[in-house]
Amino acid sequence: MNADILYKIGVNIPEEFLQKMMDSVNDSIEPVYPGYDRTFSYWKVTGTWRPLPGSDPFLGNIGEIEIAEEMRVEFAVREKDLRPAIEAVRRVHPYEEPAIDVIPMIGWKSVITADPSDGT
Repeated sequence: MNADILYKIGVNIPEEFLQKMMDSVNDSIEPVYPGYDRTFSYWKVTGTWRPLPGSDPFLGNIGEIEIAEEMRVEFAVREKDLRPAIEAVRRVHPYEEPAIDVIPMIGWKSVITADPSDGT
C-alpha cells in the first residue's frame, strides 16, 4: 500500500468569517482532489470557552464562560501545504487563540487498487 499521507485541518470560526477563510486557504494550497478546488465541509456548532486574565478575547469577557454559535470547517491538505494552510486560517480568523486541529490521514486512493475490476 502506498501511504499517501495527508492532513485534515479542522477549525471553528464565526460564520461571518467563513467564506473569507475558505478563500484564503484555497488560494494558499494545491488542490488535493484532481479537477476540484475549494473543497471544504462545514456545519454549525456551538463553542464554549472562558477567557483568562491576560487574554484579549474576540468574544466574551475575562473570567466569564462564553457560549457562541460557530461554523466547523474541515479540509484536506498535502504535507507541503500544511504550513501555508494554517497561516491562511490565522490571517483571517478573528480569535486570539483559534483551536486548529491537525490530524494525519491516509488518502483513500492509496488503499484501493488502481484497477477496480481486478478484484483485489
